[in-house]
Amino acid sequence: MAALTFTPSGIYCPAGDFYIDPWKPVDRALITHGHADHARWGMGHYLATDIAAPVMRHRLGDVSIDTVRYGETRRIGGATVSFHPAGHVPGSAQIRVEVAGEVWVASGDYKVVDDGLSTPFEPVSCHHFITESTFGLPVFRWQSQDVIAAQINDWWRGCAADGKTAFLGCYALGKAQRLMSMLDPDIGPILTHTAIENTNAVMRAQGIPLAATIQAGGDLVHKDHPGAIVLAPPSALGSAWARKFGPQETAFASGWMAVRGIRRRRAGDRGFVISDHADWSGLLPAIQETGAENIYVTHGYTDIFTRYLNEQGWNAQVLQTEFGGEDAEEDAA
Repeated sequence: MAALTFTPSGIYCPAGDFYIDPWKPVDRALITHGHADHARWGMGHYLATDIAAPVMRHRLGDVSIDTVRYGETRRIGGATVSFHPAGHVPGSAQIRVEVAGEVWVASGDYKVVDDGLSTPFEPVSCHHFITESTFGLPVFRWQSQDVIAAQINDWWRGCAADGKTAFLGCYALGKAQRLMSMLDPDIGPILTHTAIENTNAVMRAQGIPLAATIQAGGDLVHKDHPGAIVLAPPSALGSAWARKFGPQETAFASGWMAVRGIRRRRAGDRGFVISDHADWSGLLPAIQETGAENIYVTHGYTDIFTRYLNEQGWNAQVLQTEFGGEDAEEDAA
């Protein structure tokens, strides 16, 4: 039997009797990172990295979580497991599973660019590699973080000069903290929606260095912090809460902003193309560096990306999962 198999509850290891990022309640779950489509409530016991666990506790409540450090080896039943940096968000991991000499790596979500906040991605050699394909089309090629930072700061500076509050829609875990590190505090104060600031508090408590922010809650209004930028979950933009900040411009920070039609549907004033997932130029080298013979493609452009991999000589197949890619990260918890 293979080291990992695919079941209605999720990716399962028979030798260790555990699941990786299961989407149905199971007794033992190994979790790649804290986004809601990967770390779900209802598991008997969780295992995650020591960096990911605090945010998972914040989101899931009083659950049983054991932790490991990157590279630390655990023996679970007949399987040897270890967690390795995925570069997606702080604490995110690829999970390596070895059974009788057969090695699988479940990568979860990943990006290969060092964002200065997450532990950078490390390729892990294996026979079988499970990869996402959220942005598995050639049209998705990210510009450097410095270029995007300059674009965002120029937009914010223009808003401040016009007496408007800049509202930037972003996900509460990972994207928001990355954007905070890219903002120029000389332009004005950085305000954050309560959902983002609660996550910030958890990360600061574990020693992750974050930019100074002010919680944009309660009776806070535009006149209290002129020239501010407000980071908020996309669903909060245009809400009654947001409107109390007076004249404003809105923007979204997402890999999906590379698609013109999605930018129009979001109805923001601006769209900044930045993602915590690998682009086309990141996915292919990441897969090649594993040396894997067999590739399993999850969430995203699975059919197109799998066809391309097979044309390039890999043995690739689509793996149906309930992971949601970048859309699933909008949860404001």
